[in-house]
Amino acid sequence: MRPVAPVRLILDDVERALLNGEAGAGVATAMELLVAYSDAIGARSLLPIQGAHIDGCLYHGEAGLDFVELLLAQGAKVRTPTTLNVGSIDLIHPEIIRSAPAAQVKPRRLMEAHLALGCVASFTCAPYQTMFRPRFGDQVAWGESNAVVFANSVIGARTNRYGDFLDLCCAVTGRAPAWGLHLDENRLGQVLFRLTGFPASLEATDGMFVAVGLFVGARTGDEVPVIEGLPPPRTEDQLKALGAAAASAGAVGLFHVVGVTPEAATLGDALGGRPPQAVVEVTPNDLREVAARLSTVPDGAALSAVCLGTPHFSEDEWARLSVLVRSLRPARGLPIYVNTGRATLESVERAGVLTSLREAGVIPVVDTCTYVTSILEAFEGAVMTNSGKWAHYAPGNLGCAVAFGDLEDCIASAAAGRVVRAAP
Repeated sequence: MRPVAPVRLILDDVERALLNGEAGAGVATAMELLVAYSDAIGARSLLPIQGAHIDGCLYHGEAGLDFVELLLAQGAKVRTPTTLNVGSIDLIHPEIIRSAPAAQVKPRRLMEAHLALGCVASFTCAPYQTMFRPRFGDQVAWGESNAVVFANSVIGARTNRYGDFLDLCCAVTGRAPAWGLHLDENRLGQVLFRLTGFPASLEATDGMFVAVGLFVGARTGDEVPVIEGLPPPRTEDQLKALGAAAASAGAVGLFHVVGVTPEAATLGDALGGRPPQAVVEVTPNDLREVAARLSTVPDGAALSAVCLGTPHFSEDEWARLSVLVRSLRPARGLPIYVNTGRATLESVERAGVLTSLREAGVIPVVDTCTYVTSILEAFEGAVMTNSGKWAHYAPGNLGCAVAFGDLEDCIASAAAGRVVRAAP
């Protein structure tokens, strides 16, 4: 059988002008890379985007810095509203960073170079909690796995999972390849995950949403999962946690929850009227097992710290934390790190609740995250978290022992100085 020739990308007049350098050398460089990528994946055309979110401002080495500074030297600027993911430094609270000053120079340069390109100083993995939240149906080009899955699933915007460099090329050109999850026909559910054996009055706990995300992510390849039988979430933060866990345990870029997410009013809507390619039953024991694997220490283990907010804490989560801290009174000297976005922290500060939280040991962290940046002190005991993503990555990144639990369990454990849980 003769191999099929790749489809040639068709550019419109504006896109050809960008490629030919009529908007400057920097835009032409970004367009050349975007065209090469689009050709390689077989996209037929490009499409205009309403926004971008850049994952490449977290320093991983010289290549990322060289690329951004090249675009700057060539006069590039972003052509669409563009937010930034976390970097390697808390620029607002630099005193909490434990790395040597010399090691912070290039990571800071990388963050500042993105600002010079015209990006917004959001430095958050949850851009959907800012004023730049897209609307249903918006075409965007987002990096950062939890942001991508939230935009697609919870909002109903359209984006693929864009990696470093490519997300910035989309922002500088204002275009993305018309391919993958940008197209309606690729957004239909394929694998059905059906919760089975749960009580009719199933409670929507944070831990349950994390466990469902881990289970689905580990068993989904590049298919779109549909989840049936999940109770309505208490807030969208639970869907945020589900998506972050699914994207960490696998490669999920879009999920549907029947009766909850915007493209899944019914099972038929989620599947597009087609039968699922496979049906996977999810039992209570399945969820207990995946949640248990997040903890590397038993109940009763001593704690060194609590880390919350991966993805970044929302205003609703700050309000819950404030109530819990007042009622449970965490032990003095045990730090509670809360990763959050700048805009969210400013709102919490204006509300006047941060002073009492600081007195209780709460330490806000912005612009970065405690599992990627050297912030935590030496680990004499375990670190407890309510984040499936933090628990998934921190043992490998930081070498620490981890306990996973709901937010209520985390603060109760902070008060006790050891891991305690209200329920399994």
